[in-house]
Amino acid sequence: MNLSEPLDREQSFFDHDFKRETVRIKPGDYFVTDDDLGISTVLGSCVSACLRDVVTGIGGMNHFMLPFESKFGNPDPLVSKAARYGVHAMELTINEMLRYGARRHNIEAKVFGGAAVIDGFLLMNIGTQNARFVIDFLERESIAIVASDLEGTQPRKVYFHPKSGVAFVKHLGLRDGSEIKQRERRYLAEVSRTRRSEPVIFS
Repeated sequence: MNLSEPLDREQSFFDHDFKRETVRIKPGDYFVTDDDLGISTVLGSCVSACLRDVVTGIGGMNHFMLPFESKFGNPDPLVSKAARYGVHAMELTINEMLRYGARRHNIEAKVFGGAAVIDGFLLMNIGTQNARFVIDFLERESIAIVASDLEGTQPRKVYFHPKSGVAFVKHLGLRDGSEIKQRERRYLAEVSRTRRSEPVIFS
């Protein structure tokens, strides 16, 4: 059973290396499952937290590019709590896991990403900010980080299997890095536009 919202077919594929149906998540996504699935993503300055209840096997992965809304530009009251921000991505992933039976005290984390792949004054150290955020957040929540591969200069491809807790990380080369840099620039531009146009959400 997939515990997150239904995904379109483009986000799910059979990974022949791992012999397992796998969900591909993009910036601003998160996915939680208790099935025997893999979850994969590609990271530049973004960070992914791979979270797992070690007893039930319920686990998930998120992919965020900015730690907080207020860390990028001026605070904007018209920003919804989207998973593109680390503070919300973490809360959404953990709450979804708890909703379907995970227990907070059983959750462990593996965290990846935060490379320095985007140049520019406004974005300087965004990878480091993301890396520090995820470490601080998990420490506050008393969730142990059992593995990490953060910062540096190389993009990463991450594969996570929640049932077993195994995560694989591949450092990517210059060609892949250039493509990731372009994608993250486009994504940041999209976030900037969305910040001005989203409706206020009351909860």
